[in-house]
Amino acid sequence: MPESWTGRALAAQPAKTVDPTADTRRRRLTVLLADMVPAARVFRVSQHQPSQTWPSPYTLAYDEQGHLIPLNRAQRVTAARWVIRAYPEANWDEAHDLDLTTGALRPAVQAHPVADGGR
Repeated sequence: MPESWTGRALAAQPAKTVDPTADTRRRRLTVLLADMVPAARVFRVSQHQPSQTWPSPYTLAYDEQGHLIPLNRAQRVTAARWVIRAYPEANWDEAHDLDLTTGALRPAVQAHPVADGGR
């Protein structure tokens, strides 16, 4: 076992597990979300619903022009939970945008504004 400069043996580091099916599941997620809300192009996901002070999964959907698409409560919560579970490594203290055409997840502050002035 390798030793450190103090002469004591180094503690074993846990192996990082790589999930080879993560990309496949994320692609399936974008397909499912597109089926759930056919006109949607972007889902903005957050753990903080605007009207509540406690954490609550929340989703907004936008079309290609950046216009808000109305979702019912079941769609908002279900979509948020699916995206949060598919991307556990993301910092969910801030909102993220999931682009359904590319499958890219990025923080909402880095989201590209739509030319029409939406979002």
